[in-house]
Parts: sequence; C-alpha cells; structure tokens
Amino acid sequence: MADNEQKALQLVAEAQKKLTSSKGFFGSLFGGSSKVEEAVECYQRAANMFKMAKKWGSAGQAFTHAAELHGKAGSRHDAATNYVDAANCFKKSDPEEAVSSLLKAIEIYTDMGRFTMAAKHHQSIAEIYETEAVDLERSVQHYEQAADYFRGEESNSSANKCLLKVAQYAAQLENYEKAIQIYEQVASSSLESSLLKYSAKEYFFRAALCHLCVDVLNAQHALERYQELYPAFQDSREFKLLKVLIDHMEEQNVDGFTEAVKDYDSISRLDQWYTTILLRIKKQVNDNPDLR
Repeated sequence: MADNEQKALQLVAEAQKKLTSSKGFFGSLFGGSSKVEEAVECYQRAANMFKMAKKWGSAGQAFTHAAELHGKAGSRHDAATNYVDAANCFKKSDPEEAVSSLLKAIEIYTDMGRFTMAAKHHQSIAEIYETEAVDLERSVQHYEQAADYFRGEESNSSANKCLLKVAQYAAQLENYEKAIQIYEQVASSSLESSLLKYSAKEYFFRAALCHLCVDVLNAQHALERYQELYPAFQDSREFKLLKVLIDHMEEQNVDGFTEAVKDYDSISRLDQWYTTILLRIKKQVNDNPDLR
C-alpha cells in the first residue's frame, strides 16, 4: 500500500515538473503541449496508484488536476470523464467534493448538449444527498433536474424513476400537493402502457394517502377519480384499505384505524415511507375531534 502511495507521489512530482518546463520560453518552443499531455498521463497514473493505496482524497485531487489540464487544452469530453473519475474517488472520502466534481462534469456535458449524461450525474448527486451528505431538499432538486433532462431526451422511464423519488421525499417533507401531482402524473402515464399498467395501483395508493394527510373529503373525491381512470383499482387490497381508513377517520375510530393497517401489513409489508405517512394520518384522527 505504502509503495503504491510512494509511486503516486513521485508521479505527481513528475507531472508538476513537466508543467513547469512546458511554461518556459524554450518549453513553448520545443513541444510545450506534448509536455502537458505527458503531465496529464502522470496525473492519471498517480490517481490510479492512489486508488490502489486507498488514498481516495489524493486520487480525487490527481484526477481533478488531469481534468483541469484537459479543459485548458480544449479536450472537454476527457475533462468531464476525469471529473467523474474524481467524483467516484471523493465519494469515499468527501461527499461535498464529489458533488463539486460532478457539477463541473455536468456543466461540460450540458454545454456539449449531452443531456442524458448530465441527467445521470444529477441523479448521482441526488443519491449522495440521499445517503452520504443527507440533505433531502437538495436531493429533491437534483432528482427534479435529472427528470427534466431525461424527459427532454425522451427517456421517460428514467424521468419517472427520478420523479417518484421527488414525490417520496416531497411527502416526507410534508409537501403533499407536489407529491400528489407527481404520483397522479406517473400513474396516468403508466396506464398508457400495458406493461406498466399494474404499477398505477401503487401510485394511486400513495397519492390517496397523501390526500388523507391533508383532507378526507379530497381523498374521497380522488378515489372516485382513480376508480374511473383505472377500474381494476377498486378490486385491489389498497383501495379496500383506503375505504376502511376513511370510514374509521370519519367515525374517529383510532383502534379500528390501527387494526385495519395491521391487517394489511400482515399480508403486504408496509415500508418506512408508508408507516410514516399512516402515522401522520392517525395523528390527525387523534388531534381532530371532528373530521366530517
């Protein structure tokens, strides 16, 4: 390990030396640009050595130097590639630096009109904010931007995947209107495809639960609308649960509400998102003596 790090440091020193010699008057006369290319190669080799030594921060910095030199030389695609390489290293040591590197790559890709690549990297940033540097609002912003670029490139299934993440976190952040709008939009587009039609059930279920967090009457109207759009929905366990929950909410029956959720969960496990939203709805039953 130490041996690899030592080799990497030597390569960095070599790269710096080549850059210094390329800047002088004679250097520019005698192959200055080839010296820069050699320096880039040294930085890239150094980065890979640092990776082998698991020195992620140093590897990221070496790739960044290579990217900057590519950028100055006008090799934009190579610069973007090295910024992404840098981000992959920084992810293991410094999530904020990883985001910064990806943003530089995105800037190059959008400038080149490579929007699918830009979208994928916005998605990567969203995932970093989702897991490592937890900041759900920023995560939502990047998922939205990714969805926007994917849609512009007609990659609708990738766009929908990002939008569902936006809806999931919007609901967690209590921005129910936004979540409802997305779930209904994705459900409607799923109904247009015979392959995806079945998944509309889940999105209508999620949208209806978000409605229940706001207003029971709205939720009832929404259910009627979903039934018309997708008649098979009314035969689902999700639809039946929603009907039972609405009845218990109107009757102020907290125990019945809890029992209905328990019964459903015993057959179809409810994940963390559903549990959070259902607890918020239940709290409303407790807090509001009259929901009718």
